Amino acid sequence: MIFSMTGYAAGNRDLGFASLNLELKSVNSRYLDLGFRISEDLRFLEMPLREQISAKVQRGKLEVRGGLQARAGSGRDLAPNQALVEQLAKLESAVLSVLHGAKPLSVADVPRWPGVLADEGLDTDKLQAEALSLLQQLLDEFIATRAREGEKLAAVLLDRAARMREQVAKVKPLIPLALADYQDRLAAKLREAVANLDEDRIRQELGVFAAKIDVEEELARLVTHLDEVERVLKKGGAVGKRLDFLMQELNREANTLASKSVSTEVTAIALELKLLIEQMREQVQNLE
Repeated sequence: MIFSMTGYAAGNRDLGFASLNLELKSVNSRYLDLGFRISEDLRFLEMPLREQISAKVQRGKLEVRGGLQARAGSGRDLAPNQALVEQLAKLESAVLSVLHGAKPLSVADVPRWPGVLADEGLDTDKLQAEALSLLQQLLDEFIATRAREGEKLAAVLLDRAARMREQVAKVKPLIPLALADYQDRLAAKLREAVANLDEDRIRQELGVFAAKIDVEEELARLVTHLDEVERVLKKGGAVGKRLDFLMQELNREANTLASKSVSTEVTAIALELKLLIEQMREQVQNLE
């Protein structure tokens, strides 16, 4: 099984006093690029969430969104964090002793300081357990969506590879025709230039021309690379980087084939190969 780097999953968990919401969405990237947009009361979960995701996902730019939404009438009790309030008071005194024109903190300012209001209804251990459980559920769904899209992308790539094989098979019969045509044109040219036709000269020129347009090696490499593309797709797993390398190699051979072309038919085939390779390369960019 192969996986696309595009995926999405979202869900929530009822905690009684609040609803925990998590959302995962990803697009393609060369590496695993994790970004978190979560509320401050969930910020302590970033590292365990990151570790759980990294164990399941290898590539992609993945954004994690999360937050706690309080339920109406939940009756949560809030109490000030005594130790933090005392530290804040000392900090205020130190600042006022230096900045005499500074305004002292008001009663309304203190609760807004991060961490001052201790939430008696919030058990961080329980919250972490619920968050990781919800994340595991979402990861299963997230990976399943990437697998479904990956399966479709694999079908597209196999179809393009089959069409490339058809084009490669058309080239080989065209080479003898090109040689025969060149031999006829060369003989006619020599007849016009000299009175006596020099068969040795024709054979020499024909040999040079045959070496110049010989694409047997390029055709063999194209077939070999296509075999490897199909093998990698059937094996599955994290195939994106390997396939991206193979696209470069296929494109290199198609360029060489085009440069050696002496007929419009071979040129057209080389251009069609390059078009198919580009179509494959675009799809490969989305694979993990």
